Amino acid sequence: MDEYKSGYRILIADDDQNVHQALNPYFKREGYQVLSAVNGEEALKYAKQSRPDVALLDIMMPQMDGLTVCREIRRVSNMPIIMLTAKGEEFDKLLGLELGADDYITKPFSPREVLARVKAVLRRMNEMREPSNKTRLVVMNLDIDMSAFTVKLNGQIVPCTSKEIEILWTLVSNPGIVFSREHLLQSVWGYDFPGDTRAVDSHIKRIRAKLCVNGNPWDIKTVWGVGYRFETRDT
Repeated sequence: MDEYKSGYRILIADDDQNVHQALNPYFKREGYQVLSAVNGEEALKYAKQSRPDVALLDIMMPQMDGLTVCREIRRVSNMPIIMLTAKGEEFDKLLGLELGADDYITKPFSPREVLARVKAVLRRMNEMREPSNKTRLVVMNLDIDMSAFTVKLNGQIVPCTSKEIEILWTLVSNPGIVFSREHLLQSVWGYDFPGDTRAVDSHIKRIRAKLCVNGNPWDIKTVWGVGYRFETRDT
C-alpha cells in the first residue's frame, strides 16, 4: 500500500470552487481526508481546530487573505503550508515565504503537480523523524529536536516552521561547511523547487530574526556569492 494513503488531513482553502472540484476528488482517491474552506476565516478555524497535516492556502480569499491566514497559523503551528497564487508577482511569493510558507504553486496547476508537492513535503517530514536517524542535536545554547520538530534557544522553545528547522539542522550538523543556496533547495525541499534561490534567503532571514541574538556563541554567516555556513567560536 502507498505510504501516503494513510489518512493524512489536508486543508484546501480557496474561494474558487473549480479548485476544490479539481483537487478534492484527486486527494480523496489518494486516501487523504480533505478539509475544504472557501474563505480565510474558515481556513483558520479548520487549521486551529482540526490540525491538518498540511495546508494549501490561496492568497486572494475573502474575509481574510491567505497571507494573513499563514501568519496566524504560524503563531500556533509549524504544519507545512503551500501557498496557491494566481498572481505572478514576485512580491506575493516572497512575502508568503517571509510569513512562514514552505512553498508556493502558481495557478494554473495540475492536480498531479499539487499532489507531488504535498507528498514531497510530507516525505521530508517523515524522513527527518525516522528513528534510525539522529534526531537531536545540541550545540551550546541551541537544541534541535527533529522527532518533536522543536528548536530551543537557552532552554526556551522558539516557534519555527518545518523548513526553517530543516535548514537549521543541515547547517548546524555541518559547522564551518558552506552550503550553496542551490544545495539547500535540493537537500531541504527534496525536489526541484520551481522558484529561485531567494526562497532560501527568506528562510535564513527568518531563522536569524528568531535565533541569532546578541551573546550567542555561534552565528549563521553569509558567504557572499556562494551561500551560508554555521560558525561557532571554535570553527
